[in-house]
Amino acid sequence: MRQFRSGYLGIPSLLAATIVAVSCLLTACGGSSESGSGSASLSPSARAAALGENLMVRVEIDTNDAAKSGTNCADLGADWASCARGKLILENTGGRSLAAGGWTLYVHSIRRILMIEHPAFAWKHVTGDLYALTPGAGAFTLGAGERVEVPFVGEYWYQRYSDLLPRAYVVADGSETPAILKHNDTDDETRYVDRIPPSTDDVAAFAATPAQVQRARAEAALPSAQQSAARALPAVLRETAGEGTVQIGGIDLALSGLSASQAAALGSRAATLGLDGPAARVNGRIVGGALPADIARSGGYRLTIASSSVNIDAFDAAGLFYGVQTLLSLTPAGGGSVPAMTIEDAPRYAHRGMMVDVARNFRQPATLRRLIDQMGAYKLNRLHLHLSDDEGWRIEIPGLPELTEVGAKRCHDLTEMRCLLPQLGSGPDNRSGGGYLSRAEYVALVRYAADRFVEIVPEIDMPGHARAAVVSMEARYRRLRARGDEAAASAYRLLDPADTSNTTTVQFYDRRSFLNPCSDGAQRFASRVIGEVAAMHREAGAPLSVWHFGGDEAKNILLGAGFQPLDGTDPGKGRVNLAAQDKPWARSPQCTALLSAGKAASVDELPSMFARQVSQIVRANGIGTMAAWQDGIKHANGPQDFATANMMVTLWDTMFWGASDSARTLGNQGYKMVLALPDYLYFDFPYSFDQRERGYYWASHGTDGFKTFSLAPDNLPQNAEIMADRDGNPFEVTSAGSAPRIEGIQGQAWAEVMRTDQQFEYMVYPRLLALAERAWHRAPWERPYREGERYKLGDTDKVDKAALAQDWAGFMSVVQNRELPKLTRAGAVVRTGLGMASRG
Repeated sequence: MRQFRSGYLGIPSLLAATIVAVSCLLTACGGSSESGSGSASLSPSARAAALGENLMVRVEIDTNDAAKSGTNCADLGADWASCARGKLILENTGGRSLAAGGWTLYVHSIRRILMIEHPAFAWKHVTGDLYALTPGAGAFTLGAGERVEVPFVGEYWYQRYSDLLPRAYVVADGSETPAILKHNDTDDETRYVDRIPPSTDDVAAFAATPAQVQRARAEAALPSAQQSAARALPAVLRETAGEGTVQIGGIDLALSGLSASQAAALGSRAATLGLDGPAARVNGRIVGGALPADIARSGGYRLTIASSSVNIDAFDAAGLFYGVQTLLSLTPAGGGSVPAMTIEDAPRYAHRGMMVDVARNFRQPATLRRLIDQMGAYKLNRLHLHLSDDEGWRIEIPGLPELTEVGAKRCHDLTEMRCLLPQLGSGPDNRSGGGYLSRAEYVALVRYAADRFVEIVPEIDMPGHARAAVVSMEARYRRLRARGDEAAASAYRLLDPADTSNTTTVQFYDRRSFLNPCSDGAQRFASRVIGEVAAMHREAGAPLSVWHFGGDEAKNILLGAGFQPLDGTDPGKGRVNLAAQDKPWARSPQCTALLSAGKAASVDELPSMFARQVSQIVRANGIGTMAAWQDGIKHANGPQDFATANMMVTLWDTMFWGASDSARTLGNQGYKMVLALPDYLYFDFPYSFDQRERGYYWASHGTDGFKTFSLAPDNLPQNAEIMADRDGNPFEVTSAGSAPRIEGIQGQAWAEVMRTDQQFEYMVYPRLLALAERAWHRAPWERPYREGERYKLGDTDKVDKAALAQDWAGFMSVVQNRELPKLTRAGAVVRTGLGMASRG
């Protein structure tokens, strides 16, 4: 989804394409006789097994700017005429010859493969990132230890090892039993990527900013653990020092206003931190509006730590919970002394969130529970679960079993009646990617989160990014139709069978990526799913208050600005047959009839029309707020168009592509706004410029903890003075109009290149702590928004960068001395340190 935009697309596709070609070539070399012809004597499954055992695919990237070396990227149809050259190296690692013919190699590539330059292979795009390469019979033989190089051209470039996906597999003619190439069955990309050109030219542009220079000075003399002892994470609104210290070996809770399960959650946190020694008595009560006005709101509290007692006066139950979490934050792992003090505190934003994509690659319930534990500890309160996408459906819906029986797993079934085709390096047997939350697991997860004051916000993405649902419901249709029950078969069908629209989505799927918003089945489906999920929340004792509609990227990327007609003359754009391209649903008779009836003005408005219809379903289920990504509501006039009491927009523009303007426009329309700025808050982006750091980088080549920490959400223009754009260039922002109202911020963990839970945790921790700091606490160096103020890196000097650096140094000291050991005790995989993005 949000990984490709306006020609600045996610880098991984081409590398993956390279892998595809390489794998195919290796497979093509398949066979198992000394002469190279004896493979015909093997059974198809044995032939595939031999290829899987002995073929190896490796990749070398020769250049990331193939146009400069004579490749006509525009004629190849590359977006913005940008393409790279490389070679797939196919090697026979076994002791017997491998012959071409009688098999097909399937390879994952999240970049479009534009050309394979080897006469021995026929190749085609299957769907999404899956490609098929078939060698001609007798075209070549690979002897033991021999290699063959297959040149290829891929769209865009390859700058990270994670741009190339693993687990190419082969299928022999006459068999549907696939075999993964053993040597490519790994999540360590360095085992099959031989070379990526160094990014010295690009990295040279990333000179340290004045804020980063100040940061380096502050980091050189980080405060000691003793100096940081009085700083909680996230930082508090205000504190007053007391006399001496208090020894906290454990906690004995006497809280009036928390449920038994909420108190137990706090006890569990204390146990995780090793607080099993002499317990300090913690008294707590709810006092509501008796608190000072600036903390008399949900989550507000006063914490008094004295030698005689620890007391919490809270506005509500959430405030009691957060008061204890602040005490636990100040307490070292294993117990220790805490300075006596009085803290008065309350949250900055109502929405302090984290989005987890469990659709592209599934996350296990234990991993999600560990995330919820950390969210509760650091006062984040909304877990946005991206439960469906093109690559997977992840929640059980009673009465629609195909959603999980087909849509939650991947296998080699070209009919897709049993599963989705493999994607994202999953292989044909769900070595990564597969899985779902059963109804019972989801109910338990909602309950577990509620006990930690974390609200789960479910997202079922529609009408775009809906391929897993569409394919699953097609399998249901065919099953029931075969029984002769046409009415039941059609009840939840999500496409118009007469639609012939030719579209290519952001992740290279066809029209089956789009749920058809003009079909009766689409509304019936939405009603069933929303109703069932709402029922799960009620059963968990945490009624659903926010439903996320999704709504993003319902478009044909080949109609984007980086392409031109075949007879176009612009050397900087790819040439494609634009006349053959359609917008989604353009050739759907059902949508044509709806447009003729005046239900929408054009096909462009169909997603927003469908969002309005879904909002009625959301309201009917007692849910007060519907949310959507910003492009899901772009043809609406404002929140008044929707049936729910509130309409929330998740804003995913980058700062350098106009996030400040978008926030102002949406805020003026009256939407509740949550910032999900990719250049600051996408945790699937790399920490640094190191090519071995995992992640997409279409919006940021390096998002370390400091960058997230430095975000000024209430004054977006300010950020243009602190950080450069994605390519290291200064950009200018001038505030215009009144300050937009911000409901909150959230981090994002998209999962295309996070195949494992370990990779997910490495990418999230410890950046989650910087997110929590900004979501809860407004720092003194954040300037107030003033209309007409101009900001530009290296040109203006309004922000107190020394104060930012000193604040960061204090935060870093707490993270290193107190919080990283706590994350380790919790069992999380953690990237040690939040340090400065490396320079190459």
